Amino acid sequence: MKQTLSGIDLDRLRALDGCTVSNAIERLGVRLRNEGFICGAVLCRFNTLPPIVGYAVTGRIRSSVPPLHGRCYYDRMDFWRFVATIPAPRILVLEDVDPQPGLGAFVGEIHASIGRALDCVGCVTNGAVRDLPAVGALGFQLFSGSLSVSHSYAHLVEFGEPVVIGGLKISSGDLLHGDMHGVQAIPREVAADIPGEAERILCGEKALTEFCRSPHFSLDGLEEKLKGVATDCL
Repeated sequence: MKQTLSGIDLDRLRALDGCTVSNAIERLGVRLRNEGFICGAVLCRFNTLPPIVGYAVTGRIRSSVPPLHGRCYYDRMDFWRFVATIPAPRILVLEDVDPQPGLGAFVGEIHASIGRALDCVGCVTNGAVRDLPAVGALGFQLFSGSLSVSHSYAHLVEFGEPVVIGGLKISSGDLLHGDMHGVQAIPREVAADIPGEAERILCGEKALTEFCRSPHFSLDGLEEKLKGVATDCL
């Protein structure tokens, strides 16, 4: 397991919106710009909740067929004990491996309540979720591919192995950031540098937007302002 961040560093990341985090990672040049985020597979279910930051707890789920063992969709104490081995705060990351993901919802009020008790702050799945009013009231964030009224035969297939959701490979212990814009992985080697880089980006953006709204706006002035911005887009 990689070294965890301090509480202060986690709080600083949590204070940033996802787009600013993404911009900062791009500026730090630690990965290609078309990598490191979930694309198209999930939607944020609670846009009014603040960003979440946490360490991934991975698993694979199905709901189209009954489980080989057990009857209850939340009776896997082996999974909950595994969750407790990952540093807090935690984010459940569940890949629905059915041919048609989202037939039944694995995560709802019960999973959110247990997750909250185990310092989980949210769940990411390409499958379905349910019980939105109750889960939202817990402050437990959900990112999902769909909603479903039923559990169907929702159950865990395995856990602890790397999963892939929306093109992003996620391993247990990976650091994630999520908000209304989506979910992305935080490279651990630059995690503590992101807030400072984000502050520099926001200062530059503020100067540009204030110029655009000022009575002194002109195309010549805009061209001059954009020269500095263009360097960051290379």
